Amino acid sequence: MTTESTDVLVVGAGQAGLAMSAHLTKAGIPHIVLERSRIAERWRSERWDGLVANGPVWHDTYPGLEFPGFGPDEFVPKEKIADAFADFAKRDKLPVRTGVDVTSVHKNEGSRGFRVETSKGPIDAKFVVAATGAFQKPIIPPIVPESAGVLQMHSTAYRNPAQLPEGAVLVVGAGSSGAQIAEELLKAGRKVYLSVGPHDRPPRSYRGRDFVWWLGVLGKWDMTTPAEGKEHVTIAVSGADGGKTVDFRKLAAQGMMLVGRTQSCRDGAMHFAPDLARNVEEGDANYLSVLREADAFIARNGLDLPEEPEAHKIGPAPQCMTDPILSLDLKKAGIATIIWATGFSSDYGWLKVDTFDAKGKPKHQRGVSTEPGIYFLGLPWLSRRGSSFIWGVWHDAKYLADQIAIQRGYMAYRGPQH
Repeated sequence: MTTESTDVLVVGAGQAGLAMSAHLTKAGIPHIVLERSRIAERWRSERWDGLVANGPVWHDTYPGLEFPGFGPDEFVPKEKIADAFADFAKRDKLPVRTGVDVTSVHKNEGSRGFRVETSKGPIDAKFVVAATGAFQKPIIPPIVPESAGVLQMHSTAYRNPAQLPEGAVLVVGAGSSGAQIAEELLKAGRKVYLSVGPHDRPPRSYRGRDFVWWLGVLGKWDMTTPAEGKEHVTIAVSGADGGKTVDFRKLAAQGMMLVGRTQSCRDGAMHFAPDLARNVEEGDANYLSVLREADAFIARNGLDLPEEPEAHKIGPAPQCMTDPILSLDLKKAGIATIIWATGFSSDYGWLKVDTFDAKGKPKHQRGVSTEPGIYFLGLPWLSRRGSSFIWGVWHDAKYLADQIAIQRGYMAYRGPQH
């Protein structure tokens, strides 16, 4: 079988892979993008039906990515996001091949580059970009045994309330996905329990500006590492219903039962940490700190933005905070479904090169790995806080394309001419 060759092989045709391809194309660097399914597949088949972008159009985009029919301050539904990526690739004639699974990547010993084995045959590439992102392998903690008699699913498998059996629902995880799914179920008339861990809770908007604008002007998108102790803290924010602030106190007032972090399941009962009040209060403190920083920025720069005193008022603590539920019998509570909104782990089993630490995390600096010729793109905090967002990955891809161009330049040098 003839082995195809290319300069750069990009694995994954989501927001990261397409951004990488666009920059490589602009730089005139030959490359191929391989995608095991469809372009932007995770937006289509691994998200719930009602999901919309968590940022407005003017911010959640990159150059040339268009969302017909949506204004700059609107939040785009997931299918339209996937359509926009597919249109972007088609319009710019990006060299994307769909339905091709990459099974392994090995270093070519004694010669340049890597041998990439795929479901459609081998490819030799001088450089390989792993653009599969961070959301690869859903995590369901091994807490609740199958014998508990409840349906368990990860948030990636949830589609809509009608999909679930009759009965109450426990949602574990109160980041953006968990909070939005729990509220959707509550609106559908379900009894909902939401397990709330540590989180940041920014305002959706304040004084006429969306929170993505505030994070920008306050320099928070450019943070290069999370604050100490905040490495695994989720962000609760929602673009649903035109965009709104996630407020756990208000959700409790509407009938949602909040509990602390899920710890264990014994004899058919769930057990929760006594940390609900602290988690909610720390989320409120994060929310208020953004408002104070925003007020200071407005005053310092003389901006004419309307005051919003009501935004600073925190509602009363609901009973579930003052008298927390520490144990919940699943049968007695009528819980028929547990949805685990507990994040993802990476899966680089196909990348057979020496660039991972003992825990399997990529070793890299701004996406440039310790294995020369291997690059990572789309990971949280790759270069800064915004790295895993649509607009952020565009800038990271530009940096990696530049690094590849630099290396190509070195390898093109043939030595002194005599």
